[in-house]
Amino acid sequence: MISENFIPSRHGVQREQAKSMLGLVSKIMPEVEPDEQRWQAMGQALMHGDAAMDSLLEWMYATDLSAGRKLFEQALEHGIASVEDAPEPLQHFFAVIDNPPAWLNRRQLELGSKIHHRSGVDGVYLARDVAFVGGYQASAFNKTLLLTGALKKGPSRRFAETLQWGLDCTADGGLQRFGVGFKSTIRVRLIHAIVRRHVQQLPQWKMREWGLPINQTDMSATLLGALFVPVLCSQILGMPLLEQEREAVTHHARYVGWLMGVEEGWLPQSHRQAMVMLYQLLLSISNADETSVQLAQPMMTAPLRQRSGFTARWRERYERELHLSLSRAFLGRKGMRNLGLPTNVLPWYPALALPRNLAVQALSRIMPGGLERQAQRGRAAQEMLLADICGAQPAQVGGAAPQYATHH
Repeated sequence: MISENFIPSRHGVQREQAKSMLGLVSKIMPEVEPDEQRWQAMGQALMHGDAAMDSLLEWMYATDLSAGRKLFEQALEHGIASVEDAPEPLQHFFAVIDNPPAWLNRRQLELGSKIHHRSGVDGVYLARDVAFVGGYQASAFNKTLLLTGALKKGPSRRFAETLQWGLDCTADGGLQRFGVGFKSTIRVRLIHAIVRRHVQQLPQWKMREWGLPINQTDMSATLLGALFVPVLCSQILGMPLLEQEREAVTHHARYVGWLMGVEEGWLPQSHRQAMVMLYQLLLSISNADETSVQLAQPMMTAPLRQRSGFTARWRERYERELHLSLSRAFLGRKGMRNLGLPTNVLPWYPALALPRNLAVQALSRIMPGGLERQAQRGRAAQEMLLADICGAQPAQVGGAAPQYATHH
């Protein structure tokens, strides 16, 4: 039995090298080194899961997983009061998520969502080419994906389902109790618990080296990558934000993380703290290996959109170069090399996007109702892009989950 204070050997194994993996992103993050106590806590958190959901899942497995999931879905969709004689474990879990934390500010959530909308297609590109692809440098998380078979549908499909979750979380009213983002996040939380339970029991899983699958450290870094990094990078692409807007984006990510099962100590309380936390977490988890190349190369090879017609080949080539350009600008040569991607790519897209976005931002801020119209246009463009990626088969949150996560 491994102690809960045990620190897996992968913690910070490439700490110094990690500082050069971030390219342009590192230039805007305060390089505040964690003190010894914080560094040890980060290592120990690699062994910590999601106590509330893990406990509920154990009850499901001890009774009837299929029946338990049906009750879970009923409570999620209609409230725990709709479940007659609800079992105590189910009541306990929903008592937690149905009572939002005292720090929650609904107006900040709404503003944070609007800022995600305003980032438009560029925000989606940054989520894909910086956070999603760059995140493959955290190889222990890659091993979880490979062992579960979550990539069998292809990298673009996995990104589409992740994007669908992100759009759910930023939808108008999406994080209200019965909003689409609230429910999507809780469903993802359950799938994470099922994967965590399954993968750690596999003989291939090296607990002493990699820690617990989908642990607190990895979840916190993934949260910041998905909902903080795209907006952070959007500012470099010409979407500067006011201080209250930056804090709203951070608050939005904080609440989504709380719903996801991330503990308070790994949730950012301010924009600066989010940047410091992201920097420090990357020092812990960045350890690129052959799996980084194995996952990143197909992501960049596969076209983002489903194209047809005689110009499809050229449009796909243009988009590939566009995405490589963004990755090269923000991840740097070292990051591209770690991912097996070409390093001789010029960062031309950011150079073109910057003046265009600055002009749009300036006009939106000075014209009455300009920011609201920009948010509406940006959201519509994001939804249209998702539809293009998916083609005839709409994305379903959790759709890439392995079979054992959806059936007994």
